[in-house]
Amino acid sequence: MIEAVKFWNEPNNKSHWDPEIDPGWVRYAEMVKLASAAVRAEAPGLTRVLGGISPIDPAFIQTLQRAGVLEAVDAVAVHGFPLDWNHWQLDQWPDRIAEIEAVTHLPVWVTEVGVSTFGAEEVQEFGLKRTAELLMGRVPRVHWYSLYDLPKAWPATTRHREAEGSSYYRHFHMGLLQEDGTPKLACRHFSDYTPAFGICQWFHYEDHRLEDAVRWLKKLGVKRLRTGLSWADSFRPDADAWFDRQMQALDDFDLTITFCFTPEHRGIQPHHTSAPQVPQEFADFCGRMVRRYVGGTATPIPQESTQAEPA
Repeated sequence: MIEAVKFWNEPNNKSHWDPEIDPGWVRYAEMVKLASAAVRAEAPGLTRVLGGISPIDPAFIQTLQRAGVLEAVDAVAVHGFPLDWNHWQLDQWPDRIAEIEAVTHLPVWVTEVGVSTFGAEEVQEFGLKRTAELLMGRVPRVHWYSLYDLPKAWPATTRHREAEGSSYYRHFHMGLLQEDGTPKLACRHFSDYTPAFGICQWFHYEDHRLEDAVRWLKKLGVKRLRTGLSWADSFRPDADAWFDRQMQALDDFDLTITFCFTPEHRGIQPHHTSAPQVPQEFADFCGRMVRRYVGGTATPIPQESTQAEPA
């Protein structure tokens, strides 16, 4: 069941949205408002979430607020990886959330948080436990990134290997499972935090891991899953057949679906980070996916209070 949709992924991160093409995020703001309207027309009760921001930047939220974007969504999302990429410490998670809460009345979701095993599996094991202490009960949604390691034969397409050095390779070690499905040390603890903790797992086009992923998610007690439907993939041969297979396999979970990635031939520049030539085309894709997989039956997520003192 789809419980929420997100508009893009890390829009304030140049690996996901090119600020040189869209200075001031004007086109992004227009695109989100159009997409939100398209989703609302198809499923008025469906929760709409602003694409998870990284870095966590209240000024970016204020920019979008001035553009009227926050009036078009029901929640905002943040991403954080303090043990791998961010310039702040793990124990500062409550402070980072409070920074966003200070500039918006909307609920704040944590839709990506994780720790790589790049240096040692024990680091991820510690990071999972401490993250759970800090975030469980503090925000309405937490999605751990991720279930599987990224296969080494695949590029981390949203990153820049030459510019990032060792930081690039941490992307390949974020899973609770190695790419062959072998569990890591942290995996044995994850069920201690479900169903409160969800998982974020991206599935590539015709991903061979789909069925095994479903078995593992159920074994770990996961109820909430965040994944994506790619606008770029929608132009592949038999794309709808793949989308149907993916959504059918994941039907037992409460899904947050991220809509993102510009098709090369529809961007101002031929790249997935580019603003689209015609923002309404992205909105049309979002509306079509909601019509296909949700219909008009969605109900809003209750916005329970999460402003309690953090652990």
